Amino acid sequence: MDINYNNIKFMRRIILFNMITLDSRFEGPNGEIDWHNTDKEFSQFAVEQLETVDTLLFGRKTYQLMESFWPTEQAKQQSPVIAGLMNNAEKIVCSKTLTRVDWDNSRLITNIKGELPGLKNKQGKDIMIFGSADLSKTLIKLGLIDEIRLMLNPVVLGKGKPFFRGIKGQLNLQLLKVRLFNSGNILLYYKPLYK
Repeated sequence: MDINYNNIKFMRRIILFNMITLDSRFEGPNGEIDWHNTDKEFSQFAVEQLETVDTLLFGRKTYQLMESFWPTEQAKQQSPVIAGLMNNAEKIVCSKTLTRVDWDNSRLITNIKGELPGLKNKQGKDIMIFGSADLSKTLIKLGLIDEIRLMLNPVVLGKGKPFFRGIKGQLNLQLLKVRLFNSGNILLYYKPLYK
């Protein structure tokens, strides 16, 4: 039986952030994310958001994608501030298939139910999860996601993977705020209302 942690007061929040299309896709049919609508304003937002957290939470696929870019010289030259924040943050990788993680400040956990509530109860800034749709679904099921931030991009893919695919039952969300970007992106901040 799954425990719903929503009624427990934790020191830190887990905040889910993802870019999605108008038709709710988070990646194209072959995993493409080349449709992400980013610019200087988005980069400044990314820095501001990363400065509010000290721990990043990833599923295997997103971890491997991030690890393949952020420690590189290209990332450090292209986006030095974001690269620094990404590389210096604690990174928790939730995977049952990986046996090790090599990116600086990374560690592997296999028991989400057993370890994440303790992580939320440690002193520190909030915890951010980027993408990681399967992990996000598990955390939503457990009631461990405290805030969902969806960056709605002005694009329709027509095919690809819907972000909330696999969520069983209704999940109501309370809109906390909205931020408009000059690029046409709209950032929606939601609080999940677990039953």
